[in-house]
Amino acid sequence: MAHVELSLTEAFVPQATGTSADHESDSFANWSASVSLAAEACLLIDLRTTITAISDSCCTLLGLSAPAEVVGHPLLDGELRLLDFTAARGELNEQEVDKIPPLLALSSGRLTRGLLRVQAGTSPTTDATVDAISTPLLVAGAVAGSLTFFAKV
Repeated sequence: MAHVELSLTEAFVPQATGTSADHESDSFANWSASVSLAAEACLLIDLRTTITAISDSCCTLLGLSAPAEVVGHPLLDGELRLLDFTAARGELNEQEVDKIPPLLALSSGRLTRGLLRVQAGTSPTTDATVDAISTPLLVAGAVAGSLTFFAKV
């Protein structure tokens, strides 16, 4: 018969070199740097819905200009055109826009997921459906922005 012995010890918790407030305040900057260099289609917005960082692949997927031209602008400032899922491809109204994952993560403070239909490019018939997964980013325990990953469906 096999013999199994189990013992429990205190968990090792590494200590941070700075204060927790310093670490949290750097979190947003760290994510910004990571998103800017990411190969994945991802986007970081702040609490005012201003694009803080965006990957090249995200710009391509969503039909946006280059990251340098998009960063610093509001997420919904004319470049990103969100469409409904009807055959008419109408633009989303204000109440529908508030429910897209990047904005819902800001308002709810929770992980959100949903499908988006975006006009990808200048042609009104060129659209893409993307799966968006967003998480709120916290600084000092409060929501400071959201990080969203996109995948073409």
